[in-house]
Amino acid sequence: MAEVPQENVLDPLATKMGVPTDMLVFFLGEGLCLLCAGLYYMYLPVERVGTRVRHIVALVIGILIGTLSFGWQFCHMYAQTTLCYIAMLILPSSCMHIGVFVLAMGYLVTLHLYRAYMIPEDVLYSIDVSGPVMIVTQKITSLAFSVHDGCYGNKDIMSDLRKRYIVSRQPSLLEYYSYMFYFQGVVVGPLCFYKDYISFVEGADISPKKGKNGLENNNVYQSNRKLSPFNVVVYKLCIALFWLGFHFTFKPVYPEMLNADLEFIRSHVFLYRVWYMLISMLCCRAKYYVAFTLGDAICNASGLGFNGYDSEGNPKWDLITNVSIRGIEGATSFKTYVDNWNIQTATWLRHVCYDRIPVQKRFFTFFLSALWHGCYAGYYFTFVSAVPLSEVARKVRRKIRPYFQTSEGRKMAYNILTWFSTHIVISYMVVPFTILHLGPTFIFYSFNLYWNVHILAVAIFVILRYIPTYKNSAEENITQKELVSTTQNNLHSSFKQQPNASSVKQPDVDILKNE
Repeated sequence: MAEVPQENVLDPLATKMGVPTDMLVFFLGEGLCLLCAGLYYMYLPVERVGTRVRHIVALVIGILIGTLSFGWQFCHMYAQTTLCYIAMLILPSSCMHIGVFVLAMGYLVTLHLYRAYMIPEDVLYSIDVSGPVMIVTQKITSLAFSVHDGCYGNKDIMSDLRKRYIVSRQPSLLEYYSYMFYFQGVVVGPLCFYKDYISFVEGADISPKKGKNGLENNNVYQSNRKLSPFNVVVYKLCIALFWLGFHFTFKPVYPEMLNADLEFIRSHVFLYRVWYMLISMLCCRAKYYVAFTLGDAICNASGLGFNGYDSEGNPKWDLITNVSIRGIEGATSFKTYVDNWNIQTATWLRHVCYDRIPVQKRFFTFFLSALWHGCYAGYYFTFVSAVPLSEVARKVRRKIRPYFQTSEGRKMAYNILTWFSTHIVISYMVVPFTILHLGPTFIFYSFNLYWNVHILAVAIFVILRYIPTYKNSAEENITQKELVSTTQNNLHSSFKQQPNASSVKQPDVDILKNE
């Protein structure tokens, strides 16, 4: 296993600049990726150089930048991808996807175990190759399942997501390694599904798509020369720069570990500790906002990520966007929050797990997410807690929300209340994700917030059983009148068609009651 080096050639420069070495390595790698992405877009369009050259260039640059960023640890990427490609070729097609999934996840979990229990704490947060291996694990497993769907999948029972990513043949060696190591996502991602990546390399993602009447998609089409990502790249870089400044400004003031510090807990009142939890988790999110948005901008700079046009003919560059910051910070429900966070990983989880597991879909999906993230106890506290908390949030929304939809004032009050409670619950849930270890997690829950959200969730779950379902009497009367009228018309029509009244099928009483 690769040990994190105690010294790095960039240490003197990092010390002179006053930044951690791992941060300098990260931004140097991403800066090179951004530069190469711009050159790739300008000088290597598919109509000029062809797909083979685009594959080779993306692969070679990815390997060079990956090796520069992670040193000889990058060999883990070669080992995992090669083993899984061999497995794709030699395993029976009917079970190939399962074998590749176990092999890829097993390799990743082994790295996670080593990182959790063998690397010293003082270098734990140094940049290592486990992050890129997490992304390449998603690529390997999603590709294996897509190939299996193409060979053995029953489209009649497939979800729309599975149908979208069907791959009809095994990729060639060049296509496979180009997909695994393309430079746009080699440092931090985001995940791009194989079918979307091949469409990008071949130029099919920007070709005009004909509609039913022979019209081009959304009645708009622009050539590759005119379809410039410049504006969206600049916008996303500005967003990343803003959150980078926010992180540097507030993270030293609100370190997340103080949430589990007994002296801090004893010296501050409960309400301030809740406030501190909210702000410290926002500071942690800012770091991910920077990484996600920067990775997205790099992909867009090369032309990767184009997602058609909106209704007004404007190009959309959100095909592989990993986070909606506005959706996260403005979320008024647990589902909205989750749907806007780490979007590509959520899509991967649905593709390889949720849509295929016949029972306990939510539990196994959250467990796989925890396993993919790592082997620290904090991850499992967060994701296992997400199962009952998301269920309670869903029941609250379904049972309580209708009572607040009768006026604009009530709607606003409900949105404010749910916005605040959503961020309280999510922050409470993800603190273990940031502090990682079992001891600090128990200190946070037991002495800081007293397990109050868990207890409240149980209480709400019980209370909701005794709250009657809201019924709008006016709408109910209209619905019943329409139902009676429709039933009478159907009966009248049936009697006209069937003169023998005894042969007429009477309406199902139970169905009418249900309606």
